[in-house]
Amino acid sequence: MADVRVTYDRQANAAYLYLTDPATPAARCYPRDPVSVDGMINLDFDDRGRLIGIEVPAADSKLPEQLLDAAERLDVEHP
Repeated sequence: MADVRVTYDRQANAAYLYLTDPATPAARCYPRDPVSVDGMINLDFDDRGRLIGIEVPAADSKLPEQLLDAAERLDVEHP
C-alpha cells in the first residue's frame, strides 16, 4: 500500500492528505458542495485527471482524531 502523507495546521484547523508526491502540481481543484458534506472539502487533480490530494478545512469535525494526532503538524515550529 502506498504511503499517504497527512499534514495538519491546528491554528487554521485545516488538513491536507497527499495521495502522491507533494511536489506534484495540482492542475484542477474541485470544491465539494458544502451542504452535501456539511462543510467544504477540496479535491485536487493532476493534469491527467488523477486525484492527488484532499484539502479538509474544519478538519477537527471531518477527520478522525487519531489521524489528526498522527499528522505532520504545520503549526509547530521546528528547531
